[in-house]
Amino acid sequence: MGDNQIPPQTPSSSSENRSSISRRPPFSSSTSSELNLPPNMSRSSLSLENPSFSSTNSSHIDRMVGVGYHPSPSRTIYSDRFIPSRSGSNFALFDLSPSSAASSSSGAGAEGGGGSGGGDGAGTYANLLKSVLFGPDSGVVSPLTPEKTSTLYGRSIQLSPPSRNIFRYKTETRQSMYSLSPFGFDDALPGVIPSPAKAPRKVPRSPYKVLDAPALQDDFYLNLVDWSPNNVLAVGLGNCVYLWNACSSKVTKLCDLGVDDSVCSVGWANRGTHLAVGTNNGKVQIWDASRCRRVRTMEGHRLRVGALAWSSSVLSSGSRDKSILQRDIRAQEDFVSKLSGHKSEVCGLKWSYDNRELASGGNDNRLFVWNQHSTQPVLKYCEHTAAVKAIAWSPHLHGLLASGGGTADRCIRFWNTTTNSHLSCMDTGSQVCNLVWSKNVNELVSTHGYSQNQIIVWRYPTMSKLSTLTGHTYRVLYLAISPDGQTIVTGAGDETLRFWNVFPSPKSQNSDSEIGASSLGRTQIR
Repeated sequence: MGDNQIPPQTPSSSSENRSSISRRPPFSSSTSSELNLPPNMSRSSLSLENPSFSSTNSSHIDRMVGVGYHPSPSRTIYSDRFIPSRSGSNFALFDLSPSSAASSSSGAGAEGGGGSGGGDGAGTYANLLKSVLFGPDSGVVSPLTPEKTSTLYGRSIQLSPPSRNIFRYKTETRQSMYSLSPFGFDDALPGVIPSPAKAPRKVPRSPYKVLDAPALQDDFYLNLVDWSPNNVLAVGLGNCVYLWNACSSKVTKLCDLGVDDSVCSVGWANRGTHLAVGTNNGKVQIWDASRCRRVRTMEGHRLRVGALAWSSSVLSSGSRDKSILQRDIRAQEDFVSKLSGHKSEVCGLKWSYDNRELASGGNDNRLFVWNQHSTQPVLKYCEHTAAVKAIAWSPHLHGLLASGGGTADRCIRFWNTTTNSHLSCMDTGSQVCNLVWSKNVNELVSTHGYSQNQIIVWRYPTMSKLSTLTGHTYRVLYLAISPDGQTIVTGAGDETLRFWNVFPSPKSQNSDSEIGASSLGRTQIR
């Protein structure tokens, strides 16, 4: 049945129904009789021969039974069933007109036995629904309602255009269609239902192992801890260097420099078992750790060597004498070139992962970048306001360099050495002593001194804190990362080395290089 047709009503004897319902009686179009009479009864049998029954009474009966009644077009028709009134509908919102909708509806009712709309209306509604669900970029443009007038009780009334937020979530609430989801998708793509959000990764707040490190110096400008690719930790304690095998927990004394000298830096070669040791007397010694044998001693610096960095067979050493020496251990000379530029002690050195760029930081608050053949810095960054010891190259993005400043600076800064640009700055609130990037995920760790002595795990590039680790009672001056990229070791003037599981495992992990976290507790490294 079409929208514009009223279904037949069952006659009721209730006076309330009779007074409230005004309609055409059933079979009003009958040509044989205007009354609904049985076949064996005619209208003449209803006539009264009583002379007092006049024609006036007869016409009164006709009005009661509704003979010849035609409703006024201006009169509202009511019914005991709900029939939607289309007079107040805003068809322009759907780019429809009442006449077309009515004709489509009646046509569909005649042909299909009671449809609610024609093909054009259904297509427009489908396009509008598609635009609402899948966004305006789905190729469907929502129809706009032009301003129009309407007549009510003989007066012309201006109709305001409908709100564009109809069928949409309010934009001022800044919520997406998934904002009520328990997973909280705020950036879901239109038409795409994302998978449930992963829970934030939990970083253990306590170290799984603690080693005593007697005589570990509390000196910001030294670098006394390094972790080899073969899973051996080298630590400089006083005038000696000790090796700790992370697989077997075996401790080996590698060398003793004597009472007249002390260890200022240690650095493992990228491959093999060679360890470089920088001394307080300005010398650099190369040791074969597998045989506990010294290979050679190289001179060139006048003061202590506090920073070391390997690039294949080339060893860079930074000194308090403000210079950087490039040494090729295959050559007979002690050094092949000298890099000058810093105005104070060089305390940080790091080669990039492609071995093309060397970053150096100094007590002159300067960060320099050198190439393989330059003797003068090719890039100079002077934004730090304190000594730059913490330096780390990103293993994930070429040319991304991170640096940290001392007590008066407290900031971690990021640089793009490819475009020579300063990317961002993060004020950590305390002295930045070390930085290291994760090899497995795009995260980094910073260790701090005055005044909180904390370790912070950051997510890059948002620089949101994943975890803050505490436990050291002195400045966390030393930091190294395990070869599998999961564990870091930190050292401080409280003469302890603490091991933390901070990064997830790589996709393809070598189980032979795991550190057996089952060996908990506190032991002594020498």
